[in-house]
Amino acid sequence: MALRADPQALLRNALAAAARGWHVFPLRPDNRPGADDDEAKRPAFPARCTAEHCDQTDPRCRAAGRHIGWEERATTDPDRIQRAWSRVPYGIGIACGPSGLLVVDLDRPKPGKARPDRWAIPGIEDGFDVFAEVCAEAGQPLPTETYTVTTGRSGTHLYFRHPAEGEQLRNTGGDRGGGLGWLIDTRSHGGYVVAAGSTVAGRPYTVAHDIDPAPLPGWLAERLRPAPQPPARPAVVHLAGLGRQTKFLNKAITASLAAIAAAGAPNSGILNNVVWGAAVSLGQLVAGGALNEHDTEELLLAAAVAAGHPAAGARKTIRSGFRRGAERPRSLGSEAA
Repeated sequence: MALRADPQALLRNALAAAARGWHVFPLRPDNRPGADDDEAKRPAFPARCTAEHCDQTDPRCRAAGRHIGWEERATTDPDRIQRAWSRVPYGIGIACGPSGLLVVDLDRPKPGKARPDRWAIPGIEDGFDVFAEVCAEAGQPLPTETYTVTTGRSGTHLYFRHPAEGEQLRNTGGDRGGGLGWLIDTRSHGGYVVAAGSTVAGRPYTVAHDIDPAPLPGWLAERLRPAPQPPARPAVVHLAGLGRQTKFLNKAITASLAAIAAAGAPNSGILNNVVWGAAVSLGQLVAGGALNEHDTEELLLAAAVAAGHPAAGARKTIRSGFRRGAERPRSLGSEAA
C-alpha cells in the first residue's frame, strides 16, 4: 500500500540528518504515489532553473549571477531547513560530497531486466548478493556494520565516511568504468541519495541499522579510485577566418579555456556551469560557420576533463551548450570587425 508523506515527519528527519552533519536539500514532493522513481527523486527545482537552462529568476541564482545547483544549496542550517520543509512536504536529499559520505547503493533487479552473464552465478539475485561476491573475491569481510537504510524498492544503502586522505571519490554505476558490479551504484562527490524518512512513489525509506557511518574500507576506496586520465593531446581547431578574424577566434577560444581552467573544484557545480557557458559562446561561432563543431567539442572536452569534470557528463554539457548557442549564431563578419 502506497504511503503519503507526513510533512512534520519529513521536517523532523531533515533536521535529524542535518544534526549528524549531513547536508540536505529538497527533493520533489512525493504527492503522486506510483509515479516513476527517477522523477520522484529529482531535486525540487522549477524547469526554468537547471544548469543548462537557468533564467536566474531564482533569488540565489540571480544574486550569484549563475546557476546554483542542489549540491551548493545543500545545508545543515536548521533555520533554512525549518523554512523549506515547513512550507512544502519535500522529500529529503543528502548531498554525499559535502556530507563527507560515500554511500554504496545495493539495488534489486527491475522486472524484465536481463542478468549480465558475468553475474549468472547461483545464489546471486540482487545487488546485496553481488556486493557479497565482490567482497569475497577480494578476500574481505562484508562491511555491514555501518549506518544502513532500506530503500523504497527493498534495496540497501550502506553509508560510509569518505576517506580523509587522497583524492575525492565520485559516483559509479553498475559494471561501468570503475563500478563494483551489477545492481551496485556508489554516490559521493557529485552525487546524492534519498534520506530515510522520505517516500518515493509512495514507498518509504527506513533506517535499518542506526549507528554512525563506518570509515570506508581501504580496499574499497582503492577499488573506487578513478583511473588516471591519459595524457592530454593538443587539440587543433580549424579556423574559418583570416587575419583579424583569426585573431578574434583565437581570443574567444583562449578565453573559454582559461575560464574552464579557473573554475575551481569540480564538485562545486561551478565547473559544469562554466563548461556550459563556454560551449554556448563557442557554439554560437560553430553555428555561424566560424568553428568546426567536432574540433571545438574535443577542445572543450579536454579542458573540462583536465579541470576534473567526468568525461561523459562534460560531453553532455558541451553538446547542450552547443544547442543553446545554435539558437543565436554569430558570424565572423560582425564579431571580428
